[in-house]
Amino acid sequence: MKAINPSAPSPAKNAWAQPDDEPIATANPQQAQRPTSQPRDPEFTIYKPNAKGSGAAMRLSLSLSKAAIFTDAAPQNGERQFFWEEKITMKWNLSDIGSLLATLEKYQPEAKLFHQSEKASSTCHLIASENPERAPFMITLTRQAAADRSLRKVTLPITHGEASILRSLLTEACRKIAGW
Repeated sequence: MKAINPSAPSPAKNAWAQPDDEPIATANPQQAQRPTSQPRDPEFTIYKPNAKGSGAAMRLSLSLSKAAIFTDAAPQNGERQFFWEEKITMKWNLSDIGSLLATLEKYQPEAKLFHQSEKASSTCHLIASENPERAPFMITLTRQAAADRSLRKVTLPITHGEASILRSLLTEACRKIAGW
């Protein structure tokens, strides 16, 4: 008689399958979710936690249906966690992306974006730095509510490697949004 190992996967089951009640493991826990019939917009996230708890994260999502990139910036909330519920969201169109690319490619020293709605005004400020002691780029997103004039601000340093990825992704996003 053959011994049965209760911890071994049964031959009828896929050993790589996830039980229905467990999330799918990903390198980015923010992206863990069950598969759906609708494809997700592509995302790129930069995480910048620090020991003081004053770090931040920024997530960019390409939406071809809206012809834009949606950018979410969230402050750090504890050790290696981010307060996505208090995120600042900004929608970048082609002209916004072009201004950011011009700064990332060092054609101009900074890009300043300003968007206003009835509910709030939002800004994005990308600055190129020549100081070798500092990050080569800094990006700041702000949101000021019209009702109570409260201001939220999230700032992230951008490394050379991250800037290279952003340039590539933003350039490709321009092609896709323009339909070329």
